[in-house]
Amino acid sequence: MRILFVGDIVGSPGRSMVEEYIPKLKRAYRPHFTIFNGENAASGKGITQKIYQQFLGLGAHAITLGNHAWDKKEIFDFIDDANRMVRPANYPEGTPGKGLTYIKENNMELAIINLQARTFMQPLEDPFRKADELIEEASKRTKSIFIDFHGEATSEKQALAWYVSGRVSAIVGTHTHVQTADDRILPGGTAYITDVGMTGPYDEILGTDKDAVIKKFLTNLPVRFEVPKSGRTQLSAFLVDVDEASGNATRVERILINDDHPFLG
Repeated sequence: MRILFVGDIVGSPGRSMVEEYIPKLKRAYRPHFTIFNGENAASGKGITQKIYQQFLGLGAHAITLGNHAWDKKEIFDFIDDANRMVRPANYPEGTPGKGLTYIKENNMELAIINLQARTFMQPLEDPFRKADELIEEASKRTKSIFIDFHGEATSEKQALAWYVSGRVSAIVGTHTHVQTADDRILPGGTAYITDVGMTGPYDEILGTDKDAVIKKFLTNLPVRFEVPKSGRTQLSAFLVDVDEASGNATRVERILINDDHPFLG
């Protein structure tokens, strides 16, 4: 089984990049499952039903979210019916949507779990205990389990990775928008990277206008962060091969596409 995961898609520049490159990546790598993180897809914060449907039309099998999941109020109108959308599972009981979903393709089944970290973020339920609960549930159906852990602190991401090592096929970090160079397979057979990175503006700061971010640091005054609609762009992704019999990862590859790293596939 081969899984292609695309890191935080930011605004219209990010959507344009997946529209251009997902067909090329699918031809080059032939993934069985493609997953997008779409929590920043609508103007840099949140996701709309139209964008959700657009991503499915581009070949995404599932869409994961994060702390900006609720920034577009219309999500409450469709998230319960969006069977391929996964929000952080450690929100309190009764929160709309779901934190675990299953996708099938050619007799293969993949469980997808979305969790959100707590360090420097909202005080949600314990992601470690929630991981235990959902891994136990998912493992009754499939040995192939994929986690998107949306978090700020690298230490918390690494800690959860070691905690679930040997029990899931892959755990990837999202949220910080900067691709890390620590892709590896842990001794238990779990693929890992601290952050997959972002898909969207290349010459900005975390996908938003760099001048506004710099002004914020210089003045500490309120500043409106916006996603530029023009300029150079990038795509960040992570590829994982999984042995279906064991659920163990057998190969990983970081993917970064921009002007400095052109796609050669």
